[in-house]
Amino acid sequence: MIVSLCQEAIEHQFAAVCIPPCYVKLAAGLLYEQKVKVATVIGFPFGYQTAEVKFFETHKALGTGASEIDMVMNLAAFKSKQYAAVENEIGELATLCHFKNAQLKVIIETALLSEKEIIKACQMCTEAEADFVKTSTGFASRGASVADILLLRANLPENIQIKASGGIRDFAFAQELIAAGADRIGTSAGLQLIQHEKEIY
Repeated sequence: MIVSLCQEAIEHQFAAVCIPPCYVKLAAGLLYEQKVKVATVIGFPFGYQTAEVKFFETHKALGTGASEIDMVMNLAAFKSKQYAAVENEIGELATLCHFKNAQLKVIIETALLSEKEIIKACQMCTEAEADFVKTSTGFASRGASVADILLLRANLPENIQIKASGGIRDFAFAQELIAAGADRIGTSAGLQLIQHEKEIY
């Protein structure tokens, strides 16, 4: 499965493959000297691991070949208004990633947040110098929406990119998300989207 995923990513020039941490070393070997990056998840899927565990996971993933880290914000702490702790955790991982020439994406799980909370999460990710804000893990009641992307883009500086993910299986919907401000589409249906594009054009 990982081998075929990497082969498809090379063939279709996907930006990255997002895989479980235990397969990072394998994927890094398969994608050596390719343009496709290796991304992996940290604190998945609920984000309530301790900051020390997330730091160790990130350090290990970067050491075995990951160049993009998709970490889940600590939603339990965030909902409890422990904002300083959440922002510090994001900042520590951003610093580690940047030291290793890697990028940090922060999954905020927009389906579980109010508009006010999404804006607060954007502010925290900006202060912590994250590279991306990502909408979803795929484990919530829904994934990305156009409204989410519009709200994120309105509350993030230009240097922080947006990754729309969760439930994106239609090319037209992916186009809508990009038009709203998404810089990256995260989907397990990449080949399906390509086929839809070919059918349209």
